[in-house]
Order: sequence, then C-alpha cells, then structure tokens
Amino acid sequence: MNTVGILIPIALLLGLFGLAAFFWAVRTGQYDDIDGAALRILNDEEPEERLTDPRN
Repeated sequence: MNTVGILIPIALLLGLFGLAAFFWAVRTGQYDDIDGAALRILNDEEPEERLTDPRN
C-alpha cells in the first residue's frame, strides 16, 4: 500500500509535466507549420551552402 501512495503522486506529476510541455509547445508555435517539413523534402534545390566548394 505504501508503494501506491508513492506511485500515484509521481504519475500525477509526470502527467502535469507532460500537459505543461504540450501547452508550452502550442504557445511557442511548434505546431504552426505542420505541412512545411513534409513539403520541404520534395524540394529539389540544394541550399547555397552546399553549392559552394569549401576547398576554394
């Protein structure tokens, strides 16, 4: 019974931490552009950093 008394508060704290992390991610705009990464992989152009030769 002592173990349940310890595990329940730990589970509640972890759940609250996860909920707070989710609200933080929504507030900071982590979910604003959900299609951007999926479409960016289809782009054939390479960034300019890769087009220049670093040996020059």
